[in-house]
Amino acid sequence: VEVEASGRTYALLPVDVPEFGFVNVYGTDVTATLAHERLARENERLLLNILPEPIARRLRDGEPLIADRFDDVTLLFADIVEFTRLSATLSPTELVGVLNEIFSVFDQIVERYGLEKVKTIGDAYMVVGGMTVRWDDHTTRVAAMALDLTEAMGRIEVATRLGFSFRLGIHCGPVVAGVIGTKKFIYDVWGDTVNMASRMESHGVPGRIQVSHAVRERLSGAFQLESRGLIEVKGKGPTPTYFLVDRLAEAADHPGSVTSTQTARWSELGTGKPRPVR
Repeated sequence: VEVEASGRTYALLPVDVPEFGFVNVYGTDVTATLAHERLARENERLLLNILPEPIARRLRDGEPLIADRFDDVTLLFADIVEFTRLSATLSPTELVGVLNEIFSVFDQIVERYGLEKVKTIGDAYMVVGGMTVRWDDHTTRVAAMALDLTEAMGRIEVATRLGFSFRLGIHCGPVVAGVIGTKKFIYDVWGDTVNMASRMESHGVPGRIQVSHAVRERLSGAFQLESRGLIEVKGKGPTPTYFLVDRLAEAADHPGSVTSTQTARWSELGTGKPRPVR
């Protein structure tokens, strides 16, 4: 039985006490319980906006220090070319609105490929494949996603109107990942692989996707790539790099390739079998 009192809803719970020959009635505040449940759901939603689901679950379970090593992931960095100069012509509201519009489109593409956005820093966007959800073909997925990102930039009206172009860089290898902080915490990744992926972007060419030799080895046969030759990379010296150009039509049905059609089918049919980190 529920009753209303002072604007709140109470559930009356009868409790039989046979030793004394009477029945007590206790009231429980349903309104407070529902409010608590709503708050818990909101906290959960906010946590999942900050952290990958497996990491959020480990935090909820009370794990005091989250630090993992992943032997093989693929990282992508994307950055707006000359963003500081271009942004000087925009008001703060316009600037945030532009970035939000662009990165919201990017977020949708990343999610479609089952990948994970690590973070954005200003106009820089960082994605990882094969970490919290371990795909065997994570390098292929990141490459296909990168092509979709560049295509999407040409369809975003505000980006074309303002003349924005992106540099993108991809590298693969081992990383360390973990949660830093206790209040405004972040989930971040570190290691030489991160540095190399970042340099593939920063040493790249506007409007193009630059990849390392390690990435090129994995994509050969499924994607069209062209050699850029040797470039000087800080801390590495002369380094061979390549431009990712397109998918190969003849590789559309290759088990390791990712096409837009296959991506849609994975989304609809639940195939692909990702392995979440426990």
